[in-house]
Amino acid sequence: MRIEQLTCAIGAELVGVRLGDAVRDDALFAEIKAALLKHKVLFLRDQQLERADHVAFARRFGELEDHPVAGSHPDHPGLVQIYKTPDHPNDRYENAWHTDATWRAAPPMGAVLHCVECPPVGGDTMWANMALAYENLPQHVKEQIADLRASHSIQASFGAVMPIEKRLALKAQYPDAEHPVVRTHPETGEKVLFVNGFTTHFVNYHTPARVRFGQDGNPGAGQLLQYLISQAYIPEYQVRWRWQPGSVAIWDNRSTQHYAVMDYPPCHRKMERAGIIGDVPY
Repeated sequence: MRIEQLTCAIGAELVGVRLGDAVRDDALFAEIKAALLKHKVLFLRDQQLERADHVAFARRFGELEDHPVAGSHPDHPGLVQIYKTPDHPNDRYENAWHTDATWRAAPPMGAVLHCVECPPVGGDTMWANMALAYENLPQHVKEQIADLRASHSIQASFGAVMPIEKRLALKAQYPDAEHPVVRTHPETGEKVLFVNGFTTHFVNYHTPARVRFGQDGNPGAGQLLQYLISQAYIPEYQVRWRWQPGSVAIWDNRSTQHYAVMDYPPCHRKMERAGIIGDVPY
């Protein structure tokens, strides 16, 4: 296996390897995992990955989770089908910069995404290194956010398009989760800026140390949150991947954000993702 770094900040391509082999080869899997912790997102071409091997490889990192809104493959629980087609014009919206499912109490550790079908041009995905984003924050901002916690919501994101009854039922099933604004990566020890498109507000900002007058709390807290979320937009922290059928991306969800670019209507884009259960951020 050859590892080719793609940018100075994040991302590497694995060349000369089949993920199906890593299902059965402990040494190969260990090498891939070490590369993932170092580069945060890995890419492979021409995998022709069978669904059984896709699921089996992802399970080497941990158990898989279903998604409450996106459907899973009927024969492979945990393999979420993200299919976009011109037949459903109201389903064209992709996303904002986000870390997967931070509305869970224990967000995913990572994911393995396989491209089944994609446009000839367009439909790229970008990832951002949120450990580097934290590292480069001004010191006074690091001090300001050191003890902050924030709320993450599924009802304000996936639930927003639902009738109120369904939205409230979704919220009851997945109450808003509270996470530290700066989390510690459980394997590398890195500090990671951990707010994204699912984050709605700080939960412990309004204290005498931060708020003298009303404007300090509102809009002050919202402006700080938007500033932190916007760090993912900085190109120097990013890598951009152009998909081909058979391409695969593996990413560490604990230290990255990603963005699926929606610039390809009216083409098809069919992706299958295995999300790996993670731990509670601290």
